[in-house]
Amino acid sequence: MKNALLVLCILFSTTLFAQEEWGDVKKNVVTLKEIPPVWPGCEEGSAAKRDACFNNMLAQHIAKNFKYPPQAYKKNEQGRVVVKFIINEKGLVEIKDVSGGTAALQEEAKRNIMAMPKMSKPGMMGGKPRAIKFTVPITFKTGK
Repeated sequence: MKNALLVLCILFSTTLFAQEEWGDVKKNVVTLKEIPPVWPGCEEGSAAKRDACFNNMLAQHIAKNFKYPPQAYKKNEQGRVVVKFIINEKGLVEIKDVSGGTAALQEEAKRNIMAMPKMSKPGMMGGKPRAIKFTVPITFKTGK
């Protein structure tokens, strides 16, 4: 009897914690949370820690892979380029829209985002893989 009660308590507590991660049910209304993709190396910790790690790794990736197009630099082309992309159900990046700046700056921003690694886990919603939308602004300044 004690073993059955123990198993029941463990089962109930794990399902309760799992529901908090992906959604909630209150008064017959189901609320699903969108869980962002997991960047390789950010698998540990709570959802908030994984999300913060994702944002940090994305910023590091953009800074590390940033290359000002030489011709654009010589012409003193500057501007803010906004890249809209998704990380699909397989954890891969797909560019949806690039706007702002010149064509050379847009190509560099697109190249930088496309160089992102495959995510270790795709985004989820309701326990199923889902494409998650992102918008990233990249500012190009020559400093001249």
